Amino acid sequence: MFGKKKGGAPQNSIDSLIGAGTRVEGNVVFSGGLRVDGEVRGNISSENPLEGTLVISEKASVEGAISVGHVVINGTVIGPVFAGESLELLPSARVTGDVEYHQIEMQQGSVIQGRLVHQAGAKTVELKLASNN
Repeated sequence: MFGKKKGGAPQNSIDSLIGAGTRVEGNVVFSGGLRVDGEVRGNISSENPLEGTLVISEKASVEGAISVGHVVINGTVIGPVFAGESLELLPSARVTGDVEYHQIEMQQGSVIQGRLVHQAGAKTVELKLASNN
């Protein structure tokens, strides 16, 4: 459920918390894991967009762009979401904005008002023609 750390292993710990009743106005940059239970009016990003875990709880709201490796949403997001690795939308998730993801899981009840854009992985496959010998 929680995102991944270096090398694609899950990030099971939350290092930082924006608690219920707290409002942050401005951009937030973090490493590791961040849980938002309050309000953020500004962009949220991890130091490396393919790493880090962001959890937005049911009562939380974010107005701004999100760029994090692994995103779990159960609250409200107004703005674009870039999940470099995976995006999980829980039943109370409400996203207004375009969503870019590598892997996505949407549970029944979650809502996205915007475009869903799949980002293919960095892996490329080279096709070779069979020889006529």
